[in-house]
Amino acid sequence: MIRVAVVGLGWWGRHIVRRMAGTDRLAITVAVETNLEPHREFAAEYGLKLVGSLDGALADPAIDAVILCTPHSMHTAQVLAVAAAGKHCFCEKPLALTRADAERSVAAAKAANVVLGLGHERRFEPAMRRLRELVGSGALGRFVHVEANFSHDKLAKVAAGDWRASPVDAPAAGMTAMGIHLSDAFLDLFGPITEVYARVARPVSERANGDVVSVVASFADGGTGYLNAILVTPLFIGMRVFCSDAWVEIRNHTHPDTPGPTTLIVQHRDGRRETEEFDWEDAVRHNLEAFVETIEAGAAYPFTDAHKIGNIAVLEAIGRSVAENRPVKVDPVA
Repeated sequence: MIRVAVVGLGWWGRHIVRRMAGTDRLAITVAVETNLEPHREFAAEYGLKLVGSLDGALADPAIDAVILCTPHSMHTAQVLAVAAAGKHCFCEKPLALTRADAERSVAAAKAANVVLGLGHERRFEPAMRRLRELVGSGALGRFVHVEANFSHDKLAKVAAGDWRASPVDAPAAGMTAMGIHLSDAFLDLFGPITEVYARVARPVSERANGDVVSVVASFADGGTGYLNAILVTPLFIGMRVFCSDAWVEIRNHTHPDTPGPTTLIVQHRDGRRETEEFDWEDAVRHNLEAFVETIEAGAAYPFTDAHKIGNIAVLEAIGRSVAENRPVKVDPVA
């Protein structure tokens, strides 16, 4: 059993505590918040000890690992502190806001011989696992193009001063909230991204970081891609993959935090169409249990160092593309 401190009891920090309650793999026993009073009832409900600083959690010898659910600009310093304390770290996405900081975090975890986990739970959804099988098997032919959307209005009404509306903590509209999951999937399924061209628009709200981000991407193997994330529209999650022998469409009918089905369709060149329905699975729990399995048994963690750094390199390039209104190259990750 891994004993864990969670840093941040906002929307997602509380969601993680709820989802992991009752698992026999991981016990969240400590919560870190700078303002303790608003969280005492929740902490009592889930048996959490409240502490006022990350240092307080890191000084606790009973804590094996830390889950970071904090503003994005805090991630790098916190990952480095957790690694320096010799504890494993699970960082909510994005790992960092610049490639250099992602490299620092990966290097620190490696030097401390601790596991660095990432909050990209969408890789663990059953339809995404099935898509990975189809792509990897060669059954679809050569990859040509991918289109993906992850949009919702769960964050549409955050206060103007909230970090989730900040162009510093959350650049390029919904990129760090939703789009980063899509770029992670792109890297996992189709390999390195070599160039991005991104645009941000603000047709509805006054939020400083924008309402919508759209990104055109080029892949190292010659394929292309497009991703979109909107912060002010009802829930829509989908992906279409076009290959030389077939195309695949995934349509999620609910958010990863809410149970509901997902449909996967494969259209073959010879006219065959296959449809699969997948029940909702707790991808947040699957991801954290993979993190624990890596800690306890040395299992291969699904996110390679190249993925961890490469996705942040893509994020940084998207931010530059938005600011400069031009395509931006993404240097390869060794």
